[in-house]
Amino acid sequence: MKPLMILDNHFRQRDELFSADTYAALSELVDIHGGVDQPMPRSDIMAHLPDAAFYVSARPELSVQDIAQAPNLKATIEVAGAFRDGLEYTACLDRGIEVLSCSPGFRNAVAEMALAMMLGAGRGLVAEHEAFRTGNERWLDDRTDTDFTLYNQTIGFIGFGQIARETHRLLAPFSPRTMAYDPFVTDAGPDVDLVDLDTLVHGCKVVVVAAVPSEETRGLLSAAHIAAMPRGTLVVVISRAWCVDFDALVEHALSGHIQVATDVFPYEPLAADHPLRRLRGVILSPHRAAAVKGGRHLIGDMILHDVRAILDGSPTRQLKPVARDQVESLVAAQLNLTATPNT
Repeated sequence: MKPLMILDNHFRQRDELFSADTYAALSELVDIHGGVDQPMPRSDIMAHLPDAAFYVSARPELSVQDIAQAPNLKATIEVAGAFRDGLEYTACLDRGIEVLSCSPGFRNAVAEMALAMMLGAGRGLVAEHEAFRTGNERWLDDRTDTDFTLYNQTIGFIGFGQIARETHRLLAPFSPRTMAYDPFVTDAGPDVDLVDLDTLVHGCKVVVVAAVPSEETRGLLSAAHIAAMPRGTLVVVISRAWCVDFDALVEHALSGHIQVATDVFPYEPLAADHPLRRLRGVILSPHRAAAVKGGRHLIGDMILHDVRAILDGSPTRQLKPVARDQVESLVAAQLNLTATPNT
């Protein structure tokens, strides 16, 4: 008999997470209960939990009592993108139940968007496209006041996790000098200089905000850091607005001190009268860095890999295991983000 997987993927669509081939391969490994693109009743989850080896959910919720009724459970896997409240993390870890997040599965699509934003801003593509609409395009103009090449440029990452690393990999043909600030990283590779945040903001033409939201990263890129940036710096916000003093970011964009490209905002949707909507020299994306057909299939591939690894007794994981000493801060940040609509 194959192990049982409870798949309560809603709000995600099954085809959003899994390619047809990956889902078929997963079905060979485990018996899947669910995966029907609608909320699974709690009673249904609890009825199958005693037999389940894997519990995959957009928001896994298990109490200490629930965990006690799940003797066969090997892992819970969240597919929303962050560790949230509702799961007794300590009880899971104490029982040897792995707690995994799909967040690394966004890296390819989000890194692609980050690169597109750098190219679009650096070469003035969006600005000149808009200028065409009013007859103010600048023919054969170097736009030396704003534009720059990525070749041999200095790029800085605030947070050097999966998304930043993939973006760095995509930038390799441009031969950039790369800096990173991440207090949780001790080895970023031979071609990345780990520096303090002050050094990074003073020394980079492009600053990419890719930090994970936690209590420690709230407003990490502060007003003082933004003010210290050289004129013309491009700030790309690709993780969460939580990690930036967004009011200061807007203020310095309005003054022409910096350029901004952002996929995320403190409040979403962005207010109709927000000054960013009227500002030239910015690139705005409505929180869709990972929103492309097939863009989240890496999540399904990682689930397949890790389920197979767990069943085979292999320690390798592609999904993100929860860190016992960090989870409280990560969950607290998500509670605050939840209080800010759609952020």
